[in-house]
Amino acid sequence: MRVDLLAGTAYGTSPVIARTPTILVFDSGLGGLTVLSEVTRARPDAQIVYAADDAGFPYGRLSETELVERVLAVMERLVQRCHPDLVVIACNTASTLVLPALRARFTIPFVGTVPAVKPAAELSRSRLFSVLATPGTVARDYTRGLIETYAAACEVTLVGSTRLAGLAEAALKGEPVEDDAILAEIAPCFVERDSERTDVVTLSCTHYPLLLERMRRLAPWPVSWIDPAPAIARRVTQLIGPAPPRPLLVAGEAPALFTSGAGLTGPLRIALAGYGLAQVSLEPMPLAN
Repeated sequence: MRVDLLAGTAYGTSPVIARTPTILVFDSGLGGLTVLSEVTRARPDAQIVYAADDAGFPYGRLSETELVERVLAVMERLVQRCHPDLVVIACNTASTLVLPALRARFTIPFVGTVPAVKPAAELSRSRLFSVLATPGTVARDYTRGLIETYAAACEVTLVGSTRLAGLAEAALKGEPVEDDAILAEIAPCFVERDSERTDVVTLSCTHYPLLLERMRRLAPWPVSWIDPAPAIARRVTQLIGPAPPRPLLVAGEAPALFTSGAGLTGPLRIALAGYGLAQVSLEPMPLAN
């Protein structure tokens, strides 16, 4: 008998129990929770581990060399501890730079998160759309290459927000976040040109969907907001296979690992439990000076 461990398909005459896959969802902070939700929905039978390198947050403060070295070092520790079958890098800032190094170092598959430029170009009717991202993602040659390849016929506004990821984390922790602060970060996305105006904004940081309902309410006019999480979950399913039609076991609450844990307040722990992360532990990895 032969067993396809990824697809969970057995070949032979005797029934077998497919191995439950382990999926690691990794981010610099809490933005990957939006991806976690979609991956959990796509593979409810999988053992999913959420890992936040909060000791390194925000990644935008690191140079490109520092960022590559940091993510590789943290991933070495996480792979040894969690033994994942697949890793989701739920961070645009890291994905646009570190994926080649990760794929060269490890044999397991990595699913990255990159700006949804192609879907935005296909969806936009005005040919005006915006990429709302961190300054690091905006500055990457990778992002510019996506625009040249898929959006040459569009006018693309790149908006590098310095505060929005932090505001999203603060809101999730139950801290007050003023509407004016959010509006100031998203306002540059809205461009009017002659009789046309921006009609699509792609959220190119996984933190940003945490504030999506407030951004919709504060927007100067309605636009289509592209959340990358559903597409990431679809890619995970393509690589690791769909859940069995009748899974023998639905995975329970997922564990969460933090490299610092300094911001693990009571309200944040409650919010994490809402995402199914009731088991919170530390994998201390201080950021080198």
